Amino acid sequence: MSKISNLFKGGSKHKSKGGPSAQEAIHKLRETEEMLTKKQDYLEKRIEQELAIAKKHGTKNKRAALQALKRKKRLEQQLTQIDGTLSTIEFQREALENSHTNTEVLKNMGYAAKAMKKIHENTDLGKIDDLMADITEQQDVAQEISDAISRPFGETFDEDELLAELEELEQEDLDESMMSMGGLPSVPSSKLPSSRSNERASKRKVEEEDDMRMLASWGT
Repeated sequence: MSKISNLFKGGSKHKSKGGPSAQEAIHKLRETEEMLTKKQDYLEKRIEQELAIAKKHGTKNKRAALQALKRKKRLEQQLTQIDGTLSTIEFQREALENSHTNTEVLKNMGYAAKAMKKIHENTDLGKIDDLMADITEQQDVAQEISDAISRPFGETFDEDELLAELEELEQEDLDESMMSMGGLPSVPSSKLPSSRSNERASKRKVEEEDDMRMLASWGT
């Protein structure tokens, strides 16, 4: 087991019941992030200042320029360390926020489960089955009553037989009418001119009239 695990394990024995809440811990981490971010801004400005000093002295005052560059390097190392610390704190804060969210979700789901259990405490499944059976039975009774009310009274007849008889009567009347008229009318033996032949003849006549008018105009 690692030293870190031993540290947390040993510390858990002395953990007080009134420890910080998740919200308090998240708030503290945010404050630390803000403090380190301000320190970053300060170091970046100091790095720019030392760089300007090194450029100012250049080769004229080589010793002063080197001292400025050394200070710049130390400041850059501090800035790198703060970047790593901020990443660790941000990861810890996000993990704590997720844990807090999951805890709240589980708590609410537990409340919902208890409420559902309380609702179903006085519910008897056997009574539900009996109730559904009674509803089905009453629906069947209602359907039987509706069928009985809609059933016609008195004598009933086969509608197909009545229609067949009606067709026979109509055929008899038609036959009698044809006999009184002397039988079926004769069909002419000659073929009647079709409508298409009439159209061609009419068109030909119009063309002939146009030709005659054209010849008359030439003669004048």
